[in-house]
Amino acid sequence: MLDIKNISVTFSPGLPNELKALRCVTLQIPEGSFAIVIGTNGSGKSTLLNAIAGVFPVDEGCIRLGGTDLTRRPEHWRALRIGRVFQNPFSGTAPNMTVAENLALAAQRGRARGLGLALNRQTRNLIRNRLENLKMGLENRLDTPIGSLSGGQRQAITLLMATWNKPSLLLLDEHTAALDPQSAAQIVQLTNEIVQHNQITTLMVSHSMAQVAAFGSRVVMMHQGEIIHDVSGPSKQRLRAEDLLAIFEEVRRGDQLDPSAAELLRQRYV
Repeated sequence: MLDIKNISVTFSPGLPNELKALRCVTLQIPEGSFAIVIGTNGSGKSTLLNAIAGVFPVDEGCIRLGGTDLTRRPEHWRALRIGRVFQNPFSGTAPNMTVAENLALAAQRGRARGLGLALNRQTRNLIRNRLENLKMGLENRLDTPIGSLSGGQRQAITLLMATWNKPSLLLLDEHTAALDPQSAAQIVQLTNEIVQHNQITTLMVSHSMAQVAAFGSRVVMMHQGEIIHDVSGPSKQRLRAEDLLAIFEEVRRGDQLDPSAAELLRQRYV
């Protein structure tokens, strides 16, 4: 379970350009559930994921994962327990290394390093079998430098690398945003299959309302560093892309109102 309590993140504190990116955010994601975070640009979505991953320190509050307090743990320590896939398909892999070499490194993550070969015959066979499950023909390109693959192919391998050893938490930061529509649909479907099959606790940021409506068991909407909307269960199952767009429009209108009227509007969606 991911348990976030009252975390805040401030950029450039005490300076004229001070920005409160997160404001006392509290969120619990039960083990094995798939939650999607939405919001306008600057709402705090990516900051939230980066705070969980340890990229940004929190001013206050607590972050716990599976009962372990992560709040003051360094990023590299959390990376052994948290898988991440970024928006850029060229992030998270070594472009000059082959498909097999990249996946072999992922398979060894968090394990003791001995003097044996990381990419032996047994490992190659395991990699080939897992790539076959992607149904993209990548099992026939084990020795291809990963930098020569298409964005969708590379993102599929990055997703496989991030989930190879079943992390305690998977963070997906708009990981289909840089792909063409066909590749994006393929990757989000693959994401859902991997998450559901392995029951991985997942937090995904997305700008695609169609994705949000079709996938995940919960939707969390952020605005100005706060959670203003949280939908799960039957309400999430009934949610349509049109409903989400209507909420975005209401929030946009709320920003144009005076503060007291805007607050009343936001309370409708808490």
